[in-house]
Amino acid sequence: MLASRFPETILSRLYRCGVIACLTINDPKQAVPAARALLAGGIDAMELTLRTPTAVESLRRIKGEIPEMLAGVGTILTPEQVRDVVAAGADFGVSPGLSERVVLAAQESGLPFAPGIATPSELEKGLELGCREMKFFPAQPIGGITYMKSLWTPYAHLGIRFLPLGGLDRHNMVDFLREPATLAIGGSWIVTPERLENEDWKGITTAALIAATSVAKIRAVSSATSLATFPDALFNDKTA
Repeated sequence: MLASRFPETILSRLYRCGVIACLTINDPKQAVPAARALLAGGIDAMELTLRTPTAVESLRRIKGEIPEMLAGVGTILTPEQVRDVVAAGADFGVSPGLSERVVLAAQESGLPFAPGIATPSELEKGLELGCREMKFFPAQPIGGITYMKSLWTPYAHLGIRFLPLGGLDRHNMVDFLREPATLAIGGSWIVTPERLENEDWKGITTAALIAATSVAKIRAVSSATSLATFPDALFNDKTA
């Protein structure tokens, strides 16, 4: 089995949390309230995308005021960005694709990193670079669970785990989390642009709570019985 470059503490937290809240922040003043709203709903892992010039400052504020939040960074495309987010306190990083330069920069900087992959060839390139955890992207558009399972099966004995992202929501999250290939999923349905724009912290907390409750049910089942036989009715959430 391939050794992970993620510390066991981070792997355990990602698995337990189950859902990584992905968000793009334009105003750094909204970073800390958004993170607090997620924590209030039971989600303590997030991914800040590097799609705005204020992303690194938002990360710095979150890690400075809410150190208990597991704050990762997404859309890392260059080695320079790796160094910037490490300096700002990032706990882990992901990217939409696989760049050898970025992976090596992350390893040199000590940043736990999951490159994005979508094909067997990309997965094997990730393996060559020593990556065991990889972002499966874009999860739904490329073929969803059926494709993810087919991609994972030949490499399962190596301990490969995926972070599926792209087209996931509260309706299909359960199916992805049931799969042994999945470490945790990423999704932007919890912290939507509209909720950020309206500073709807209560709405974020409510959405986080719904997700966290579903994860808790799934994780409890995975340690007690076969997921294949667990009654689907328990996951038919009607609250939102």
